[in-house]
Amino acid sequence: MTSTDIPFTRLLRVETRKLFDTRSGLILAVSAIGLALVAVVARGLTSEPRWFTLAGTAAIPLGTLLPVLAILTVTGEWRHRTALTTFALEPRRGRVLAAKCLPPLTATVAGCVLALLAALPMTAAAAAVHGVEATWTVAPAKVLGWIATMVLVTGQGLGMGLVLLNAPAAIVICLASTALWSTVARLGDMGAILAGWLDLNLTTNPLMNGGFTGDAALRLAVSVVVWIVVPVAAGMLRISRKEIG
Repeated sequence: MTSTDIPFTRLLRVETRKLFDTRSGLILAVSAIGLALVAVVARGLTSEPRWFTLAGTAAIPLGTLLPVLAILTVTGEWRHRTALTTFALEPRRGRVLAAKCLPPLTATVAGCVLALLAALPMTAAAAAVHGVEATWTVAPAKVLGWIATMVLVTGQGLGMGLVLLNAPAAIVICLASTALWSTVARLGDMGAILAGWLDLNLTTNPLMNGGFTGDAALRLAVSVVVWIVVPVAAGMLRISRKEIG
């Protein structure tokens, strides 16, 4: 069989299976789902029954663990030394990398949808327990913005994993970025300006809150280019030229 006989859908199925067939990947996936559901339930027990507010609580575990899962996905071939086999079967590395990047992004969307669905009965139950009327209405743009934000956060993990090919280093950078930019923002006017343009957590806030303006779009575009587009492009270029042995 030649490489041209391998359809992209098969590559996608293989890479999707790899997302969960290691112990670390399975633990992360199960933990992300479990903690997301726990967060939704806990928020429902302690706050007003607002559907989207309850669902949005899942962003904390999903936004922390799914980027780590994405990093492990794109660095796993090099960590387990299976890249030689993979690229021997499919020498066109760009197709393999594309197939690796799509499953974590799809899993992120699925996680958000699961949180939204889980929040439905919890919102109704919380309304019944507290004896108040539940709030179900939310602007579609706000829901889509929230999902898009979660996808971008996972995309940052993919970018760091691809450009570094070192899971511990990429994980540390992703998890420490929030604290780092919070510190930078306190370093006077220049620090606040830098954070306002480069902190992905900050530039995605208008997207999540539904208050997206032209200036907010420009700031988001800059941070996405810096933290996602450039690392992904650099990582793919590095992998395409990397000797495999």
